Amino acid sequence: MAEIAEVVFVDGVRTPFGRAGEKGMYWQTRADDLVVKAIIGLLERNPAVPKDRIDEVAIAATTQQGDQGLTLGRTAALLAGLPQSVPGFAIDRMCAGAMTSVTTLGSGIGFGAYDLAIAGGVEHMGRHPMGFNADPNPRFLAEKLVSEEALNMGSTAERIHDRFPSLTKERSDRYALRSQQKVAAAYEAGKIQPDLIPVATRSAAGWGLATRDEAPRPETTMEGLAGLRTPFRPHGRVTAGNSSGLNDGATACLLASGATAKELGLTTKMRLVSFAFAGVEPEIMGIGPVPSTEKALRKAGLSITDIGLFELNEAFAVQVLSFLDHFGIDDDDPRVNEYGGAIAIGHPLASSGVRLMNQLARQFEEHPEVRYGLTAMCIGLGQGGTVIWENPHYNKKAKAAQR
Repeated sequence: MAEIAEVVFVDGVRTPFGRAGEKGMYWQTRADDLVVKAIIGLLERNPAVPKDRIDEVAIAATTQQGDQGLTLGRTAALLAGLPQSVPGFAIDRMCAGAMTSVTTLGSGIGFGAYDLAIAGGVEHMGRHPMGFNADPNPRFLAEKLVSEEALNMGSTAERIHDRFPSLTKERSDRYALRSQQKVAAAYEAGKIQPDLIPVATRSAAGWGLATRDEAPRPETTMEGLAGLRTPFRPHGRVTAGNSSGLNDGATACLLASGATAKELGLTTKMRLVSFAFAGVEPEIMGIGPVPSTEKALRKAGLSITDIGLFELNEAFAVQVLSFLDHFGIDDDDPRVNEYGGAIAIGHPLASSGVRLMNQLARQFEEHPEVRYGLTAMCIGLGQGGTVIWENPHYNKKAKAAQR
């Protein structure tokens, strides 16, 4: 049996994320065009990649219908100008769609089936609201496999607050405020823009160009957050301010075997170490990253103290806080979401996994003292996903100097 091949993250890009709905910048833009734009941008940034050498394209979407249907990986590959010889497929694991695209194709590279692959995701929540036209089997509720609240992500976040009284609304609001501040600082420092692919937009006012995320609110204050209504429960704790919004956007990344990257002279931004997915009670789906992280660490032979950088998807502030409390990490730990997260940037469901990876890859370049980082997210219907990455820029001397 052949040895497992080294799997590397060569590069990743995304479109700016827009606000979903008629007032959002992508209201008149097709979902498939968003991901095609991301793929084209990715390939233009990596001209050394022979298009006919790409072995697979996996694109995720949560609501696979209309312009998010028709086997997105294949249709997007053709629309992006890849040769007809390049196959593709679609993936659905709700919020972790793009993450699953990466782990699935990464596994294929490790096994030796692929040398080069493109993974990503798209979600146009304006055109395709989460769960739209879905027909859940009546047995889910009739046989009490899940409660009705488990199908409402905001209600599951309220239940995390119920289960852990130390996770107060004030803590969630303070975390959300910091996310907004960190995103604003990252934009100011030019940390986010390098991986954004501009997208032409159309509205009643005419043509425009999307070059920045639409959702951030740098003017956010604790007073403003405290006054927001709690839509999922009277006198609740989950608000629009301490949650990710409804968004449109797409991501794409290039994966390769270590040998192929070396052959073609491609960059290596990260190395895949391990990954894991885990299931939890659907009613408190937000704690999913806890068991998936424990599982991924165990498979890698690492402990949480080995992780120097964390990119955690901020579906809800309380969900991230439950992860931090479990692992004994402070709310303000500088290792966590250095550039901010989905509360400010947005969370177009199936696309978000690669956004986390893009940000971690950037941070690896700036932190040669860090050897391992992870990307993790909660997933609807009671799941969590975690991917552990190694920093190719790691320098033992830098780590010693930091001490």
